[in-house]
Amino acid sequence: MFTTRPEIAGTFGVVASTHWLASSAGMAVLERGGNAFDAAVAAAFVLQVAEPHLNGPGGDAPIILHDARTGRQHVICGQGPSPRAASIEAFQHLGLDLIPGTGLLPAVVPGAFDAWCRLLRDWGTWEFAEALSFALGYARNGVHLVPRISATIESMRPLFQTEWKSSAAVYLPGGAVPGPRTLFARPALADTWDRLCREATGATREARIDAARRAWYQGFVADHVDRFFRGNEVLDVSGRRHRGLLTAEDFSRWSATVEDPVRYDYHGHSVLKCGPWSQGPVFLQQLALLRGFDIGAMDPVGVDFIHTVVEAAKLAFADREAYYGDPDFCRVPMAELLSGQYNAERRQLIAATASMALRPGSITGFAADVDRDGAARGRLLAGDSDGAGEPTVARLGVIGADTCHIDVIDQHGNMVSATPSGGWLQSSPAVPGLGFPMGTRGQMFWLKPGLPNSLEPEKRPRTTLSPSFALRDDKAWMAFGTPGGEQQDQWSLILFLRMVHHNMTIQEAIDAPSFHTEHWPSSFWPRVARPGKVVIEGRYPDAVLRDLASRGHDVSKGDDWSEGRLSGARLEPDGQMFAGANPRGMQGYAVGR
Repeated sequence: MFTTRPEIAGTFGVVASTHWLASSAGMAVLERGGNAFDAAVAAAFVLQVAEPHLNGPGGDAPIILHDARTGRQHVICGQGPSPRAASIEAFQHLGLDLIPGTGLLPAVVPGAFDAWCRLLRDWGTWEFAEALSFALGYARNGVHLVPRISATIESMRPLFQTEWKSSAAVYLPGGAVPGPRTLFARPALADTWDRLCREATGATREARIDAARRAWYQGFVADHVDRFFRGNEVLDVSGRRHRGLLTAEDFSRWSATVEDPVRYDYHGHSVLKCGPWSQGPVFLQQLALLRGFDIGAMDPVGVDFIHTVVEAAKLAFADREAYYGDPDFCRVPMAELLSGQYNAERRQLIAATASMALRPGSITGFAADVDRDGAARGRLLAGDSDGAGEPTVARLGVIGADTCHIDVIDQHGNMVSATPSGGWLQSSPAVPGLGFPMGTRGQMFWLKPGLPNSLEPEKRPRTTLSPSFALRDDKAWMAFGTPGGEQQDQWSLILFLRMVHHNMTIQEAIDAPSFHTEHWPSSFWPRVARPGKVVIEGRYPDAVLRDLASRGHDVSKGDDWSEGRLSGARLEPDGQMFAGANPRGMQGYAVGR
């Protein structure tokens, strides 16, 4: 099968990510004696400056790691919680029935920084300043801008110039949009990182990393955010100006936690995901449904494959809507959702024609309450053809945000899969004195009481961020994942199925044309649902589109190279490592030797 690039092969180490600079930095760490955990941290900080429209220092980062020394896998939860002042009543008092997708109100405690520090401290070997040095150099001296970053800044220019002037100071140097393929420096961010390095003092490496964490969560970073959020009313997508709820105390009360992944065994493989504070278990639920079909007998780019996978996704994501939330606040029936009996019954709902219904399963003792207004809300708020029309300046930044991904394997067999995101330049104004914005993950909460994902103080929003990890024959095999919001656990699943059932390599599975559905309510403001909608990549023959339409799908074609942002790295029993990355968008890359 033709691929856009070779699948990288090596025995010393491999790194794959959504940007070549991050992959190169990670590989440089391995070459200098660092391990996979050091490399992932260095790559992650580079992504914050190389892809500021896709992630930033104020965002989130769930991480799955394999520790070769112990043979165990762990999840680091880099998803920060809501502020203590964030309640349904507080938003009702503001006259809001959805949490805005931009501005200060949707900000939660930024979890990425502590997650990366926790990984570096407990599993890495490098100093904090060493791991940060690559990113700090790019922030101080300039990073190459891919055209999409310039286009994003240009789209936000009216809002920056009229409302979010602290962002204009960062992203419009000299009052102008930085041009594509130019060097773009972030002096305020560099100063922030420099100060963190100066404050990272102590008698041991671990103590120095903990000092950097304190500077962030109990020191100057938290103080800057607190002052900005208390002292400013900021225009958001509601069309009104609001102060933020996030405080320095919220920062100080939280730290990243380490937990066990959720696991499902499938055809000699075990897939590991983050818990139901993420959407990750929908990957596992789809596997539980699909194990009753002969996927290997289907053409991996054929209509039967698309139809079956899409219909399974509809059922699994309906359960996400009904049952997933922060398990510290609600009981999630994960064992029942993955059980054989439950999925045997649910599997019978997958018919020869497309379903237009949002159908969560029934579990004794649980109310399967889901939002069924997404389609109407989408027409009203999202400016569909029969909806609200052209967006105003307040609507800028609502669409166009995405995510990053990193996979690393080192010579010892340590592995990392991580999906950092949030803190987008277009989501919230930059905090003066820090040079970056806070994330807006709080928009994923519902303001209806009693749901698993209803807003409560100090609760984690159910994030779409969803790194993936797989074992083969109980041995660590593959770290993989993708940006894409609701699509993350669709595109990643498609890659996995094509590798397991059709013997594709990572790069072949990435390059093959892909697809997604938008059947259920989105996790992002304005929480739009498009029942039955399926989008297939433009490289599919028209006959595929016609066949899907004849089965009842609301199907359309995207561009030829538009579906998927995947990367992955795998380790085989003979010691060889393989890695691949996404050609779409012309910035993902895999490296290794």
